[in-house]
This record gives sequence, C-alpha cells and structure tokens, in this order.
Amino acid sequence: MGNTQNSVLTKLDQIDARYREIESLVSDPVVARDSTRLVALSKEQGKIRLMVAKYREYKQAAAGVEDAEQMLHDETAEPDLKALAEEEIEQLTVRKEQLLEEIQNTLVMADDLQIDAVIMEIRAGTGGEEAALFARDLYNMYTRYAERRRWKVEQLDFSPSEMGGFREVIFSVKGEGVWAELGYEGGGHRVQRVPETESQGRIHTSAATVAVLPEPEEVDVEIDPDEVIEHVCRSSGPGGQNVNKVSSAIKLEHVPTGITVSMQEEKSQHKNRAKAWRVLRSRLYDLYESRRRAERDSQRKTMIGSGDRSSKIRTYNFPQNRLTDHRINLSLYSLDRILNGDMAELIAAIRDYDRQQRLKNL
Repeated sequence: MGNTQNSVLTKLDQIDARYREIESLVSDPVVARDSTRLVALSKEQGKIRLMVAKYREYKQAAAGVEDAEQMLHDETAEPDLKALAEEEIEQLTVRKEQLLEEIQNTLVMADDLQIDAVIMEIRAGTGGEEAALFARDLYNMYTRYAERRRWKVEQLDFSPSEMGGFREVIFSVKGEGVWAELGYEGGGHRVQRVPETESQGRIHTSAATVAVLPEPEEVDVEIDPDEVIEHVCRSSGPGGQNVNKVSSAIKLEHVPTGITVSMQEEKSQHKNRAKAWRVLRSRLYDLYESRRRAERDSQRKTMIGSGDRSSKIRTYNFPQNRLTDHRINLSLYSLDRILNGDMAELIAAIRDYDRQQRLKNL
C-alpha cells in the first residue's frame, strides 16, 4: 500500500472518529439545549455523512476480502467453498478500489464543498465603455448560470456606466456547491470583439477582473469592532449628484489590514451598513485563508480561490465564438452558449483538472 493510500486512510479514520463524537454530542441533553451549537454540529455532521458511509462500506469490503482469503488458505475447506472465496475476493477488491477512488476524490475537494455562499466582485478594466459592457456580460453569465443551478443571487452594490455597462458590481451567490464551482472564476478576463461604439468594424481588446470570496458565517471570522472605522456620507449618483438628502452611504475601514469597503446601493443606512460588513467579513476571511493556505504548504496550491486579479485566466473571442481558459489550455467554440449561462462543461473541465492536481499533491 502506497504512502498516499496510508495517509488517506489515516485521515478517514479521523473523520469517522469525529462523526462518532458528533453523534454522542448531539444526543447529550446539555448540547441539545444550546440551539446554536446543535445547528453547527448538525451542519458539520451533514457535510461528512456521505464520506463516512462510503468509508464504512470500504472497511466492510476490506474485512470481507480478509475473511475470504482465510477461507482460501484453509487446507480443510471444501473446493467449492474455495472457488466461492476466490470469486468474492475478486468482486470485493474491485468494489474496495472503486470506493477508495470515490472517497479520495471527495476528500481532496471536501473543503470547497463546505462553502455554500460567495461574494463576487466584477470590475471593468482597460477598455473604457467597452470594458464596462463586458463586465455586465460577465455578470449576466454568472447570474444565468446561478439560475440554472437554482442558487440565490443578491446584488449588493453596482456602479453603472453611461451605456448601461457596469464599472463595478458586487453580488452574493448562495446555494449548494457554489464555491466548488465558482471559486475558479477569480482573475483577469479578456474580451476580443467589435465594440458597439466602433464604426470601422475593428476588433478591440478589453478586460475585466473578477474576485470570488467565500462568504463566511459570522462564527467563521471574528472582527474586533474597535479596529473598524466607519464613515457615513451621502450617496452620489451618476454625474456626482446627490441621490438623497440623507447620509446613507457607508464606508468601513479595517485599520490592521487597510481593507476598505464602500456601500451606497440602498437608501437605508442600516441596510448599507449590513451589506458593507458582509463584504468586509468576506475580504478578511479570504485574506486570512490565503495566508493560512500559503503557510500550510506551497506544494498544495489549488486553482480554486487562487485567482490573482492581475493574472489573465480567460479570453472571450467573439469573432471566432471561442472561449479559451489559459490555465488548462482549453478552447470551447460555444462562447454564445457559455455567456448565456451554459457553463457546466467549462466548470467541469477546470474542476477535473484541479482534482487531478490535488490527488498528485496528496
């Protein structure tokens, strides 16, 4: 048995032990009275239930192989029983290997599957008005994909351009598998097409950047309120005019990291404050997590959540109806369908590549 398999089985033993521990905690009357703790434990249990069930099935198959091998080597056993034992060893070994492969795949992607809410930020880059229109196209692509997946989308903040594009848009997406599927979208996106504003029919290149941040629950990241400075001002609309006479726009500044968040989407100061705190929490969580990942092991880099905004990850070529993902050298000639939210093939290819890399790094 290789080192990788040994380390996987050790990890699975730990997960199984934790599952048993949760089972006993959930049935403890003291824990049952603490609804917050009970919900957290139930969620943790739900996330590892399938893996534990498969691991227990794997252990059963392994025990079955051992029993059958004993029968095979028993000199007093009847020949037909030995023939049955041989057959059983063959079947159970195949099942055992199949289960272990399924478990390994689940295990290397497990952390990502546990995050079911993200905050996405799309910003127009070089290319002026055309870049803003491209940012809007990307936003539409993600929201249409979210519709297909029955995820919930909530727009948090956006800054429109003169021609109906987006200089910037911030929105949250919630639902099962959100981070595991959209976490790869962070980075630089480039478009090549003839802009609506171009009379000569020349192809222009514009860019937008996408950031994808896991949206943690409040329990996942603690922020000391004393380290956050809040500024309140009036919201300003296009052309700089005041949208309302009330000071409702909120700007939060996290002093230790220098991260700032501005929010003016809502007319209500209270709603803007709540949204700004959500975005701040996500940005801080992302910062701390990326530091933790870097410290843990530079070898175990995964593509998910590592999208540096300056790195070009994808090109959208309209004249050729082609989308190219530069990280996995994949070109798909179905750009129109992808921009309409049909992203399943693209995401599956990236996830599969990432999974293979993680298995190599186990």
